[in-house]
Amino acid sequence: MVVESEAVSVPVLDVQCFAHEIEDVVTVSSSPRRLSQVRVSDLISAELSASQLDITCSEKVSDVETIESAILEFVPSIRSGSFADIGHRRYMEDEHIRIDDLSAELGSVFKFPKPSAFYGVFDGHEGPEAAAYMRRNAMRIFFEDVNFPQTSEVDNIFLKELENSLRKAFHQADLALENDCSVSSFSGTTALTAFVFGRLLMVANVGDCRAVLCRKGKAIDMSQDHRPTYPSERRRVEELGGYIDKDGLLNHDLSVSRALGDWYLKHSWGSPSPLISEPEFQHLVLTEEDEFLIIGCDGIWDSIPSQHAVSLVRRGLRRHDDPEKCAKDLVMEALDCQVIDNLTALIVCFSSPLAPKQKQGCSLSAEALCSLSAEALCSLRNHLERSANR
Repeated sequence: MVVESEAVSVPVLDVQCFAHEIEDVVTVSSSPRRLSQVRVSDLISAELSASQLDITCSEKVSDVETIESAILEFVPSIRSGSFADIGHRRYMEDEHIRIDDLSAELGSVFKFPKPSAFYGVFDGHEGPEAAAYMRRNAMRIFFEDVNFPQTSEVDNIFLKELENSLRKAFHQADLALENDCSVSSFSGTTALTAFVFGRLLMVANVGDCRAVLCRKGKAIDMSQDHRPTYPSERRRVEELGGYIDKDGLLNHDLSVSRALGDWYLKHSWGSPSPLISEPEFQHLVLTEEDEFLIIGCDGIWDSIPSQHAVSLVRRGLRRHDDPEKCAKDLVMEALDCQVIDNLTALIVCFSSPLAPKQKQGCSLSAEALCSLSAEALCSLRNHLERSANR
């Protein structure tokens, strides 16, 4: 376990700060598409539906059987990297966890489809205690205490059991933060977790960390930021007696409407509260079009739009295929935008290394040069000399 503290027309994006010109951008809307929670009767039809919903293809697909075959044959190739920085804060309150091989980490006691992986970002506030508790106890909270479902195949039964297990894990973690004497009642944390089981990607989120999937260069948000000002969250908050001030803060205090901990703002266990720990879920079936997932704390997304982050990481992977370096570049980009918050970015790659870009111009391999005749070599040399003298 690694634990670390096409010529296109692109409309104007809502961007606060760009350090570099956007490259590798395909046709996008003014805001990245959100992938609503998928409910399916079987995984192949789910992926076909999701692909039709989220991807606008410039070429028509005439062979459905070919698509189904590609989906069945695809197996994610998991590798990841992460980077965190204290930013301009006095204390580091972010924590994260990344496990590329969950089966090896948990041992033979647990049975999952391969590959299996687990990732989490915990963005603390009012002290590091709550986030540190989640990182320190993550394996127990999410796998040991909740009778985590096990299977050799992913089906609808497993999906339902997985959501129930994760919902229970979040609620029990919230209660544990109330009862742990080492955690202040004023300390809280957001939490975003991502799981890979075979070709299933499941994201569970509480708060304003965000997960963004890169599908053929396009950004697809895999989580909904839980901000008090968002209509659905505002309605729930106000119905439960909470209020949102002119600065968008819940009860004059928090910028999120869901969090773990923060028990000074919550009612006794079991009573409805404006601030809740209920996670939201999104899942999909990974195909060869899904390149990587970005998980970041709110400090990343406050300054970098989802599509720009995807373009930056994709460009980096094409250059050096190093997700760790891409995570660092993303954090540095946010720092260049004068973000004062702690910053954490985690990149999870699902596919083989992206092919590097071909540079324009004349480029011949040694093998190709050797195959040329003396006359052709002389002609090539003369052409290059003429070009150099222009």
